[in-house]
Amino acid sequence: MKRLIRYVRQKLSVQLSLAIVLLTVPVFVVSLGSLFVKSRSLISQEAIKRAVSSLNTTTLRLERVMNSVEVATDVNAWFVEEHFQPETMLRYSRIIMQMNRSVSGCSISAEPDAFPEEGRCFSAYSVRMGDSISTLREEPYEYFDEVWYKTPVAQQKACWVDPFSEDEENALSPKNLIASYCRPLRNKEGKVIGVLSSDLALSQLAEIITAQKPYPNAYFVLLGTEGRYFVHPDSARLITKTIFNMADANEHPDIIALGHEMVTGQQGSMRVIVDDEPCLVCYRPVPGTQWSLALVSPRSDIFKNYNRLTLIIIPLIVIGLAIILLFSHHTVGRNVRPLRQLLRQSQLIAEGQYGEKYATTTRNDVIGLLQNSFAKMQQSIDRHVSDIKQVNEETRQRNEELQQARQMVDEAARQKTIFIQNMTHQIRTPLNIITGFAQVMCDNHAMISEEELKTITGMMDHNARILNRIVLMLYDSSETGRSETKAIVREEVGCNDVARESIAYAQRLFPYLKMDFQTTLPDTFTISTDRLYLVRCLRELLCNSAKYSDGANITLSISRSATSVSFVVQDVGPGIPADIMERMFLPFTKVNDLSEGLGLGLPLTKSHSLALGGDLTLDPDYHDGCRFILEIRI
Repeated sequence: MKRLIRYVRQKLSVQLSLAIVLLTVPVFVVSLGSLFVKSRSLISQEAIKRAVSSLNTTTLRLERVMNSVEVATDVNAWFVEEHFQPETMLRYSRIIMQMNRSVSGCSISAEPDAFPEEGRCFSAYSVRMGDSISTLREEPYEYFDEVWYKTPVAQQKACWVDPFSEDEENALSPKNLIASYCRPLRNKEGKVIGVLSSDLALSQLAEIITAQKPYPNAYFVLLGTEGRYFVHPDSARLITKTIFNMADANEHPDIIALGHEMVTGQQGSMRVIVDDEPCLVCYRPVPGTQWSLALVSPRSDIFKNYNRLTLIIIPLIVIGLAIILLFSHHTVGRNVRPLRQLLRQSQLIAEGQYGEKYATTTRNDVIGLLQNSFAKMQQSIDRHVSDIKQVNEETRQRNEELQQARQMVDEAARQKTIFIQNMTHQIRTPLNIITGFAQVMCDNHAMISEEELKTITGMMDHNARILNRIVLMLYDSSETGRSETKAIVREEVGCNDVARESIAYAQRLFPYLKMDFQTTLPDTFTISTDRLYLVRCLRELLCNSAKYSDGANITLSISRSATSVSFVVQDVGPGIPADIMERMFLPFTKVNDLSEGLGLGLPLTKSHSLALGGDLTLDPDYHDGCRFILEIRI
């Protein structure tokens, strides 16, 4: 302990740090306490929003199922009224069941003595038994006093009646509970002639209601007109118990108040004690019924994470104070750091290391003046050393540049040789063909038939076009060609006409080709552009596809957007290798040195498309060959 006290007295930074911590403790505690209280309020508000959202969602889901039952019933009611006969009643009670799988049973019951030949009572009933539906005439009984019959007759309108059990006559049982949508049937004079009732199993309603809960221990409660439990986790309360007889008015006035709110069809939220546990209850009426649905959320679930926070608040305070202490110690220690840095820099200079900078300061005390003087000395030494290093670096860079220049000269010479050889080969082949056929025509003109003459002249024309295409590309890529390139002359050009002209040109060069033309534009659609440049672009793309595809799946398609027209040339073939794609628009770029062509077609097409104010791109997502997109702005 004495050693610790001596250490604190000797260290000014430690003394100042402790003083700062003692000053910040009250502020730190008050701030965290306020945040803690505010967080509880926000969590409570968020819990209400979450519970109300879940309650509304469940109500909508319940209402959707009930509406489907109502629609299936109402849609068929008019036909039953128009054809009110025993056979029709039997048939349509089954049809309603088939229309909606949510309906567990359907009965169509007639008024007393409606059919004298059938006796006093006649009721057709269909019930779902697994995947099958059974339809039969109910055994005669006085159903006129049943709630599902007398309620719609008394109200003179369709309505939902409270869940009941049919196990025992006039007795409620928590087993096999059903809720019924009942609609009175009338004849043409408006007189009630019977009741159409569609049953919905309460177990199905319970599944719908309990399908989604915002908290692990939350649960839903469905109350009837007298506060009777229809849905509750405790099955012993169903039907036989109400919210009022399950709570003592003196001990649980909050539950009694909640029951009155729900029974009277109110909507809202309330904090109550349920089974000795504080809970948040959100409630609202079920539309179209006199029922009320409530979501009970234990506050222990709502504040579970919040309560867990209280277990770490004290360690958080301790950690925060420790951080403040360390930060204060670091800040105070930084004020005397220049002396330690001065010692370190002196050692580095003694070892011949001059590169590490020593920062200057605006302090006017002795330490600050010493620090600035030492920094100037170090900068002077470092400047002279840097000059020497710079001279060495410049010498090295010049040597590298000379080496690179020599490599570029060697590469240029190699490219020139390859280009001359390639150009000679590309020109020699069609030229030899033309020369050979010309010699044949001169020597054997009289012996050549008209058909052979036509074939020979066609081949000479084909190769002459190839030579013309090669010469035109060489001229366009030369300095003279680029300098003499004509200015863009804009005119109204028909997109479909240009496409058909380019296809015809390519098919003259490559007669074996099969080309497909697709367009979404009418033949009257035109764009303002240079016709010659556009034709050259399309011809080159089609010829390129003809040379490097299977020759049977070449497609030229045209489409437009709000700002441009796209000409898409697509083929099936080997495509362009990935290592060539980045430089395929550079002059003299070929898949290999032995492949056909001069390596000028795509670069010239790219140049022409840019001159037209558009662009030429390769679709990287197409892998069956090549798909070039020539886009021209409208």
